[in-house]
Amino acid sequence: MSTADQPIGSWLGDLGSGSPTPGGGAAAGVAAATGAALIAMVGHLTVGKEGFQDLDARMRSLVQTADGEREAFLALADQDAEAFEAVLASFKLPRETDEEKASRTLKIQEAYEAAAEVPLQLAKRAIQLMELAEDATAMGNPHAASDGYSAGALLFSAALSAMANVRINAAGLKDQSKGQGLVDECDTLRERAETLLQQIEEAFLLRLAT
Repeated sequence: MSTADQPIGSWLGDLGSGSPTPGGGAAAGVAAATGAALIAMVGHLTVGKEGFQDLDARMRSLVQTADGEREAFLALADQDAEAFEAVLASFKLPRETDEEKASRTLKIQEAYEAAAEVPLQLAKRAIQLMELAEDATAMGNPHAASDGYSAGALLFSAALSAMANVRINAAGLKDQSKGQGLVDECDTLRERAETLLQQIEEAFLLRLAT
């Protein structure tokens, strides 16, 4: 059953079990989806409200984008689990002959690369959506400013968790230049995420002061 179709309690039970999947990457996807849902919430609480009529179009667009991203993050949660299961499966391949050993090594490397790519995409999308969390916090209904801030914090946490999964899979790559490239990309993404989180917090504090 897909993450989107599971009751949250059931999914968390699976997460807390001894099974290797779902794991941290899938949890990052669910956290990011939760952040996206909170952005949509702020939009819904702003559309049609007195004093915010000039923001209706902006907020409707915000809701539409956030709803789409929520679905994408849940799909990425499933893809992350599938990618790691492929890593586990590659280690179980036969290695009796030289040909089998070579094939197994190649499959392991391909699996590690795929397992790094999924959380990397998740991190990128989460950080991009943090920009929308800032808009929701700064422009949306001030009574929901804490929800906009919470969205940004969840997306930030999701990005960090996703990037941890990028790094651990990159460490398994024999191609050191490729692995270092992934690490460098994560460093750049983290800097952007930290800047956005600070901006979101500043926007939240300004709403409290009004």
